[in-house]
Amino acid sequence: MGIATYGTNAVDWEQRVDMDRLRTERLQRLQAQLEASELGALLTFDFHNIRYMTATHIGTWAMDKLIRFALLPRGGKPVVWDFGSAARHHQLYNPWLEGRAHAGLSTLRGAMPPQAGRAEDVASKVHAVLAEHGLENEPVGVDIAEMPVLAALGDRGLTVTDGQQVFLSARRIKTKDEITLLTTAASMVDAAYHQLYEFLRPGVRENECVGLVAKVLFDLGSEQVEGVNAISGERCSPHPHVFSDKIIRPGDPAFFDILHSYQGYRTCYYRTFAVGSASRGHRDAYRRCREYMDQAIALVKPGATTADIVSVWPRAEEFGFANEEQAFGLQYGHGVGLSIWERPIFSRLNSLDYPEVLEEGMVFALETYWPAPDGTAARIEEELVVTRDGCEVITLFPAEELLTTGPRYHAVGGDLPIVRDPQSHRNTQISGGE
Repeated sequence: MGIATYGTNAVDWEQRVDMDRLRTERLQRLQAQLEASELGALLTFDFHNIRYMTATHIGTWAMDKLIRFALLPRGGKPVVWDFGSAARHHQLYNPWLEGRAHAGLSTLRGAMPPQAGRAEDVASKVHAVLAEHGLENEPVGVDIAEMPVLAALGDRGLTVTDGQQVFLSARRIKTKDEITLLTTAASMVDAAYHQLYEFLRPGVRENECVGLVAKVLFDLGSEQVEGVNAISGERCSPHPHVFSDKIIRPGDPAFFDILHSYQGYRTCYYRTFAVGSASRGHRDAYRRCREYMDQAIALVKPGATTADIVSVWPRAEEFGFANEEQAFGLQYGHGVGLSIWERPIFSRLNSLDYPEVLEEGMVFALETYWPAPDGTAARIEEELVVTRDGCEVITLFPAEELLTTGPRYHAVGGDLPIVRDPQSHRNTQISGGE
């Protein structure tokens, strides 16, 4: 294997993740993309973009608040405005900001009354920094923002345009340290799946599985368990993206998607199990799902395109959907980094007409899905790093074959598992060749 994984601690006797290098190289990539654009500055309210630009983090509670913001002027260094005590913390403990961390806040998603003038204050702070750099007449690229803030920026005479593409372009290729962090995050999910495999049996509930996974990840050092999709039985086809309190039964299919963050870097990692036994339909669905995955992985290398990958996946109509928009997210791929959906995107909805070229250093997840006529279904997801001459899979919990969890049921005096066919409701013994 080419990608090293380590423990989660820093040590003096081994070169692991170099955080100074991580901060420096991310900012350099963002600055290069800004220089290549027509923008005078980048203004971000997005939690992940703020972290990429400034290497600051104040907890996952703030991710949906839109209260923090940061500015990168062309030719300059980033400035961040943050929640009062957080700004003070940056001033004390983030020397790379060199006095460019200030107290400031937006409208709290409108909770601050409009007459309090928070939107106008944001615009004033941004305008002042732009004026210092002679950029007040240049377009400002913004990723996401509240409507009052956009209006206030316009009232200050600033031209606001889309800046999200600049951020995504910078984040598209991962640095060496980012790849190590992403691989470490995946290794933590490997461990969670092992615990889940040993725990999963008839009588447990989906929400119990979620609790188990969350504990394993937090114990290993996860920063955030963003979500655990736990889907079983008849909920698998079609499936929602949320767990329930369903009691898992013998013969149920069960698949999970584990999304968490280690040092900001995320996972998106599906696995499918059969609980106690598997129907013939479920086994066939899994084989097909795996074949589509293996065909896609075999094509991944620098110079290949997202169109090449999705061309080996089935059309929406082949697995029960009217069009690609309705089937979006099933035969799918997406970049993984500080957020779980980055560049490149793989989908027959857009990739055939607008292909993206794969490059060394990209990290993305590929996911395949297949439903069976008996109501079961399978999902598999692998995360890959594009290497110089191919790719390396970093999601290592076994997925080559459908794994059966819990007790394996046997007939009295027999030595072969019994499978219950959900269509005929009869028990049949698996032949030695299956």
